[in-house]
Amino acid sequence: MDQTKTPDAEVSNLVRLEELRQLSQISLVASENYSSPVIRGFEGGIFSDKNAEGYPGKRCVSGCEYADQLENLAIERAKTAFGCEHANVQAMSATIANFAIMNELFRPSDGLMAMRLQDGGHLSHGAPFHASGQKFRWCFYGVSRTDEQLDYDEVRSVALESRPAAIICGGSSYPRLVDYEQMHQIAREIDALLWVDLSHTAGLVAGRAVPSPFPHADIVTTSTHKTLRGPRGGALILCKNFLAERVDRAIFPGLQGAPKMDLIAARAALLSEVTTARFQEYARDVLSNAKALERGLLYAGVPLVSGGTSSHLLLLNLLKCHTTGNEIEGSLLKSHVVSNKNSVPFDTLPPSKAGGLRIGSAALTTRGFDQHRFFELGVMIGNVVMSACSHDRMADLRSFVKESTKGLPLFNGKWAV
Repeated sequence: MDQTKTPDAEVSNLVRLEELRQLSQISLVASENYSSPVIRGFEGGIFSDKNAEGYPGKRCVSGCEYADQLENLAIERAKTAFGCEHANVQAMSATIANFAIMNELFRPSDGLMAMRLQDGGHLSHGAPFHASGQKFRWCFYGVSRTDEQLDYDEVRSVALESRPAAIICGGSSYPRLVDYEQMHQIAREIDALLWVDLSHTAGLVAGRAVPSPFPHADIVTTSTHKTLRGPRGGALILCKNFLAERVDRAIFPGLQGAPKMDLIAARAALLSEVTTARFQEYARDVLSNAKALERGLLYAGVPLVSGGTSSHLLLLNLLKCHTTGNEIEGSLLKSHVVSNKNSVPFDTLPPSKAGGLRIGSAALTTRGFDQHRFFELGVMIGNVVMSACSHDRMADLRSFVKESTKGLPLFNGKWAV
């Protein structure tokens, strides 16, 4: 359906304006991407009208014979893509998946352990203002002041002192890869589960560009819309067989009702895409483009948290530049670059201002940017930061964006499978 030609003129106009915005701006938001036309075509399809509450073979309503086949297909493809023993494809978001797992596997008196939010963790990993932080007992680990990378000695020390039931690793603004084998060894030392939130690097894992959390992890949760390049509003829960029954129960009937089968159709298509050689090339390009962006920023003199990146994500440390994430985010937006302010380790500013800026390479790689243009972009962003947002530097960046996005699609055809 052409959404711009519906009888609802108000909604149609907003859809048209959003399309123009996305085409004329460039997104460096690390949690954004563009799914393929094939995947997008399944969203909102005929399965969106089917109630399939329950699981294949155990539905609460009839008429689910094709829904059963579809969900089983998505499950098998998830297991193949990630090399796991069991997969649940029904969760509506990674945050929902995280809280559902906590509700099912742990008691409020159980201790859970995760990375500090300010050091790169996620709000659903025990932030005091989130339901997870209010229901369970938490202890936290973080990064070293020396190199701003995970301090595994601290992880082990906190684990031995607090003896949590599970150690959660992975987050939303940590630019480095996690040593899953070392985290596994620490977890086993205290007989705890190892839980990996893979939301940001799932596509890099599926694309065989970075190491997998399996076989070290007991549970893996992930969204589908970041480096995986799939539909928003979906998540996967991957686990070992001994947790399979409880993981399924955590989602239904534990926290959710009927799944959205159209999104499961889109996930099934996505999980076929990520096993192709073309997607593996994409995952490698996401990494190499992030390194090009890093080189450009460092060339311009911008300090980066941990000195750089080993993933798709970079975190600019603006505390050393006498500015704020809020100010730079706003200045970049005036130059048609979309980003987001973010706290940095040992931040002295409130989150509304933030001492850093988070950016990522996944979305622009999908649009077709190469290493040369990522390096140029890094230098220009760096020039804006280091010049205290001078109008000339912002104008240079705005001209670069205008020229670079002229005729540029959201999903570059070279990634089609």
